[in-house]
Amino acid sequence: MSVAEAAGTSEVPEPGRRNRSSSPRQIPVVGVVTEDQDAQGAFKTMDLNRVIKLLEETDKDDLEEEQLKSVKKLVQCYQNGLPLRDLAQIFKILNLCAEKIENQPHFIESAFNILKLCGLPFLKKKVSDEITYAEDTANSIALLGELMKIPNSELRIQICKCIVDFYHAEPPKKHITGYQQASSSYKIKMAEVGGLAKKMVQSLALLENQLVEKLWVLKALQHLSTSEVNCTLMMKAQAASGICAHLNDPDPSGQLLFRSSEILWNLLEKSSKEEIIQQLSNLECLLTLKEVFKNLFMRGFSHYDRQLRNDILVITTIIAQNPGAPMIECGFTRDLILFATFNEVKSQNPLVKGLKLSNSYEDFELKKLLFNIIVILCKDLPTIQLLIDGKVTLALFTYVKKPEKHKTIEWSAAQYEELQLHAIATLSSVAPLLTEEYMLCQGNARVLAFLQWCESEDSFFSHGNSYHGTGGRGNKFAQMRYSLRLLRAMVYLEDETINNDLCEKGTIQQLIGVFKNIIKSHDKEEAIVLEIQSDILLILSGLCEHHIPRKEIFGTEGVDIILHVMKTDPMKFQSGLGYNVLLFSTLDSIWCCILGCYPLEDYFLEKEGIFLLLDLLALNQKKFCNLVLGIMVEFCDNPKTTAHVNAWRGKKDQTAASLLIKLWRKEEKELGVKRDKHGMIIDTKKPLFTSFQEEQKIMPLPANCPTIAIMDVAENIRAKIYAVLGKLDFENLPGLSAEDFVTLCIIHRYLDFKIGEIWNEIYEEIKLEKLKPVTTDKKILEAITTASENIGKMVASLQSEMIESQAHQDVQNEQKVYAKIQATHKQRELASKSWENFLARTSNAKTLKKAKRLQEKAIESSRYSGQPPNAIFHRTDIKGLNTTVPSGQVVTVESTPAQLLGGPLADTDIALKKLPIRGGALQRVRAAKTVNERKKITPT
Repeated sequence: MSVAEAAGTSEVPEPGRRNRSSSPRQIPVVGVVTEDQDAQGAFKTMDLNRVIKLLEETDKDDLEEEQLKSVKKLVQCYQNGLPLRDLAQIFKILNLCAEKIENQPHFIESAFNILKLCGLPFLKKKVSDEITYAEDTANSIALLGELMKIPNSELRIQICKCIVDFYHAEPPKKHITGYQQASSSYKIKMAEVGGLAKKMVQSLALLENQLVEKLWVLKALQHLSTSEVNCTLMMKAQAASGICAHLNDPDPSGQLLFRSSEILWNLLEKSSKEEIIQQLSNLECLLTLKEVFKNLFMRGFSHYDRQLRNDILVITTIIAQNPGAPMIECGFTRDLILFATFNEVKSQNPLVKGLKLSNSYEDFELKKLLFNIIVILCKDLPTIQLLIDGKVTLALFTYVKKPEKHKTIEWSAAQYEELQLHAIATLSSVAPLLTEEYMLCQGNARVLAFLQWCESEDSFFSHGNSYHGTGGRGNKFAQMRYSLRLLRAMVYLEDETINNDLCEKGTIQQLIGVFKNIIKSHDKEEAIVLEIQSDILLILSGLCEHHIPRKEIFGTEGVDIILHVMKTDPMKFQSGLGYNVLLFSTLDSIWCCILGCYPLEDYFLEKEGIFLLLDLLALNQKKFCNLVLGIMVEFCDNPKTTAHVNAWRGKKDQTAASLLIKLWRKEEKELGVKRDKHGMIIDTKKPLFTSFQEEQKIMPLPANCPTIAIMDVAENIRAKIYAVLGKLDFENLPGLSAEDFVTLCIIHRYLDFKIGEIWNEIYEEIKLEKLKPVTTDKKILEAITTASENIGKMVASLQSEMIESQAHQDVQNEQKVYAKIQATHKQRELASKSWENFLARTSNAKTLKKAKRLQEKAIESSRYSGQPPNAIFHRTDIKGLNTTVPSGQVVTVESTPAQLLGGPLADTDIALKKLPIRGGALQRVRAAKTVNERKKITPT
């Protein structure tokens, strides 16, 4: 407590004892303040409880003057800011003054002055004051909304000014000793907690004929609506419908429309969009929006008016997304269609007579917004007749042509290009609903001619600025992309009139040509190019499906482009650029453009198309498997396909049959089918049951509803694998392991198991319906059930035999391997022994002589003993060689210099000489003498 407070205390409570005053806290009476303290801005504190008691007294007649004087003194005391600790009492004083205004008008000034204080900063003495007094502050600020009920213009305006000041916090006029300003966002948070926004919205109902006050309230709501919390409160108070209904009220200043539209924008952005749309989807709001938009469209010429007009149109567009909005009933739809097409289609309607759009940014945005709202409006089927009456298709087709100088509006090149792309995109949504109008406008001819221009070498520099122009800068990809989207939308209607007209105009050949040219184009804008290719293939599929003559027109050139796509690097499927979509389109075109036309099927097979399909299947990507297997099933009807399928080899020499069986096992694992570690059947009664079928309980269904067992056929790839392997005849399938054969037993009996499964379902449904079949039917049902179970047992038995046989074969193979290893070890031992003998002969002279004798003996014993007369004997060994290995041919090495060896066969007995060890090659040493010569020299 400060010195001033201590000096002015009128009553000091005892230590440890709480003050029992009616107020939560007693504030001291005015104390003694020195001049120095006054200069520093210290509070001249007041006893606020005394002021409250004084204002609550009503039994005296001469109290008014004293009450007014006390309030005036309060205002002077707090002219630098309101402490948070005193806020609840100050607002209680404000409320008491407001209650006296009706009978005592002099209190208007007092209330006004206190309200002015609310615009000043809130002050805190402790850091924790913001939390401690949060509830009191929130309740106090909420009181401002309640005071809007006082029928006084000045007070209402001052309340709004006070709220606006919350968002423009200013520092205190003087520094208050011991206090600091609360955080700038504190007032805003407390306004949210107190629900001030909701009360301000409710006050609008009191101000219908008071424009000035209404504008101030809207200004306050404009600030409040910047918060999500306040927007939610305003939404609950039905602010959107209340504000929108008065958009067209008279207002010379123009602020009402501006502030109201800003509030509506904030409500749509920061609260529940669906709820706001629902509030605005009534006849009153839409009629008001319609009149406002018409006035701004026809009479708004300033930059500000055009911006406001576009804002209103965007709000209208958001409302139009609600199918329940009465857009047609209020006539807004008809006017919007008129405004969207009056430049392209001449109209005598007085609303647009003499009306022109400039090439300003606002008018350009307006044109795009009108195209956009047409797309939204056409989703409501009753709008179709209005679109026909407004000649929307004809208006949009004026943009489907080669860009040229516009006759009516001088759009810039970039603006015209953007409008052109937007118009074609709009046609993709509108034209499928207006097929007669499309054909009357010769839509196919126009689109094909425009597509031909897109493919031409015409000098055209695209700007590619807009959303629709993405990836089209400096090329015509954007125009081609949206033209193909339009054609795709029309072809997918399956209207034979339109499709025949397209085929007669050579669309199939033209699109194949476009595809080929796209392949040759550079790789930039890859994602756009892939989308163009996908759309071309989808259009061709839509035209050729169920029509053999059109498939023949598709021809080998069409097959070539399909094969080109199928040769794409599989790594690109993970790039996210659109290769997956292109591949799906390609598979669809195989189904629709090739299958059923035998010349094209044969050509596809000749070009190794089946190999490419199996390569794709080997990627083991679930998203492609179903479609590829479906194509394989259809192709297998061609007798030439089997040879191609059996000839295919994948990684590690995998065969097609092995691949299909591997896919079956993977599918069953994902489905949770019960199998043991060898892949054998566990439950012979339900050999194909998935985990989903186990969890799902059988229930009686109408005859036309497929059961779970039937749905299982369509929901996984097992049936297609069975069909392909069935076309391959289940026999002589190459490259299968024992595990594959075990699985093949199940696949072979898939149809029998599935039939038994369906009969089991029928039997269970009969039991659930508590029906008792006749004896014959019951016997038949039991026989079918037993037969199905016996098939399961038979397959399980066959699988056991296969596994045992494989185990026996594995043992034999293991023994063979062991025998081979043993022979290898024995051979190594013999080689080691031979090497040891060789080393012994070379290192021990006695061993060498013994070996030599044995060798000579063996040679002699091998010779023929009886010699014919006069026979000449030729020795086969070279005399003087002490070797125990057979001597081979003597080879003359030409690369060795003759001076080193002395020529061919020089000194055959060189091994008997003692040769010195020198650097380099061996040389003849003349000084060396033989052993015999030494003996002769030795003295006796």
